[in-house]
Parts: sequence; structure tokens; C-alpha cells
Amino acid sequence: MELELAGKVALITGSSRGIGRAIAETLAAEGCAIMLTGRDQKALDETASAIAKNGGKVKSCLAELREPEAPAALVEAVKRDFGKLDILVHNAGATKRGDFLKLTDEDWQDGFALKFFAHVKLARAAWPLLKETAGAVLGIGGNGAAKPTMDFTIGSSVNASVAAFHKALSDIGKRDGIQVNTIHPGHVDTDRMRKQMQVRIEKTGRSMDAEIEAYRKELNVPRLGMPDDVASMAAFILSPRGRWLHGATVIMDGGEIEMM
Repeated sequence: MELELAGKVALITGSSRGIGRAIAETLAAEGCAIMLTGRDQKALDETASAIAKNGGKVKSCLAELREPEAPAALVEAVKRDFGKLDILVHNAGATKRGDFLKLTDEDWQDGFALKFFAHVKLARAAWPLLKETAGAVLGIGGNGAAKPTMDFTIGSSVNASVAAFHKALSDIGKRDGIQVNTIHPGHVDTDRMRKQMQVRIEKTGRSMDAEIEAYRKELNVPRLGMPDDVASMAAFILSPRGRWLHGATVIMDGGEIEMM
């Protein structure tokens, strides 16, 4: 299927690894020019090199989006390097797990700082450019929003806020001609997830593959997700083919959540 994305410019936060990198590589393969951003220069360079090697047009910008001026500066970098913006993907941010009674105010503030407030500021800064191109915004949250658990109080709260914010933003998007949606991925096999698996491995002594299979059975899903699964959905949503999808929150988790 031709997604008609050639010539569009996409800014993707948290795009040096994992889901963000997969989205960047997928959109680049469809003909988008990509602005990568993250906090690890080496990882950004590796991702940029991989995209360029496959013929993609790519720039990267090291950014700490928690800094007050960083979101606006990032949008200015996109405008300087590409002259326009068609696609904004909010993907950066991770939250701390743990006992609610032991999590600190600083843990909560940090959880919202990058995955929520930074993206609020980035959307506000990017909105005029997106309005010029009748562009699209996509938030990447997590299915913890729909399945809160006792050890994921911060993450569940942040991801629910991500979906609520993008839903509200979609109402403004109807007025201004900007598409806005959210994807809540379930458990995706990334480096971050494998680091979490190491804690289990230390207790069970199983191999990584065996631990992942045990986890899959606990979740009662056919398999864990891969970054490319989310990237393919993102590319469709952000393309003209998916334009009628608006104000939606897509839960993509292999059927882990049984009912909404």
C-alpha cells in the first residue's frame, strides 16, 4: 500500500532507540524527512547513520525536553533545517515503577516532566507550523493507562494524561485542520523491557528467551510486540490513508486488555 508520505517532514521525540527509532526508520522508508531528537548523542548518531545509509533524509538534534526553552528551540531547528513540519510524534519519556508509598514527589514530577509537560510545550510550539501544512500529531502512551497496577502508579497516571491531552488537542485540531491521535502500546520487546527482565532472571535463573516466554504467558498474549508493530500502525495513522482516524486512542497490545 502506498502511504503517500513522500516529501513530508516528521519530528519524533525519543527517536534514538526502541519504538521512536522504529517510527523514524519506517517514516523515512516511506519518504519522510526526519528530525531525530533525544538525550544520547551516540544513539542519535547511530540512528541517523542507519537512516541515511538507506537513502533517507535525516537530521538530529540533541535535546533535553525538560528544559523550559528546549521544545521551542527544537521546533526552530526543524524550521531552519527543513522549512516546514507535517508530522509530530510525542514518544519520549519513561516513568519510575515501584511502591507507591516509597515513590517521592520528585519521582512523580520527573514522570510528568518529560512524557507529559514537555510534549504539551512542544505541541504548542509546533502548532503554527502544523497548521500551515494541515499536519498530524501522534502521542505514544502505554496501555498502563487502561490497566493501572500497584507498581505502576506514575506510569498509569502519565499515560492516561497523555491520552486525555491528545483527545482535547484533537478538538482544537478539528478547528485548525490538524489530525491528532494516540497509540497505547502494550509490552514491546525493547532494550528497556529486556533490562526489566533482568530483574526476573536474577530470581529465576532462566534464560532471556525463557523469561520472555514466561512473561508472555502471564500476559496471555500471542506474543510480545515489536517496535516495528507500533511503527507500522503509526505510519498508517499519520498517512493520508489514515486521515479519518481523529481523536482516537488505539490500544495495541496483542489483546492483553480484554475490554474498554
